[in-house]
Amino acid sequence: MLQPKKMKHRKWRKGRSKGVETRATELCFGSFGLKAMGKKWVKASQIEAARRAIVRNLKKKGKLWLRIFPQKPITSKGTEFPMGGGKGEVEGYVFPIKPGRIIFELDGVEEEVAREAFEEASHKLPIKTKFVKKEV
Repeated sequence: MLQPKKMKHRKWRKGRSKGVETRATELCFGSFGLKAMGKKWVKASQIEAARRAIVRNLKKKGKLWLRIFPQKPITSKGTEFPMGGGKGEVEGYVFPIKPGRIIFELDGVEEEVAREAFEEASHKLPIKTKFVKKEV
């Protein structure tokens, strides 16, 4: 699964996700893309599941780019712990997505194949997404 090799701080604060995305809102590498339409934390396992769904659908054709990487650590404590005792252990990593962010890009296949692959991937993600293509 996706996780960072090295981090400056092992545990982060939650933070708040507000507004719309300003970075990675346009297609840079491929001709087709999958754009996020909502706010959510996307887990590393969800990103990997979506990536595998796309690759399986492409059947060794085309090139895929991942435009997000989960580097925010998420902690949790056990269910029957008393109050106090500090922050829980790192459970996994997420990427906080804002509306307008390009998640995946694809090139080297026909539009219909790309649309079908991204449709499969969107079922694996916890947010609404939109298929976008490069303006010529």
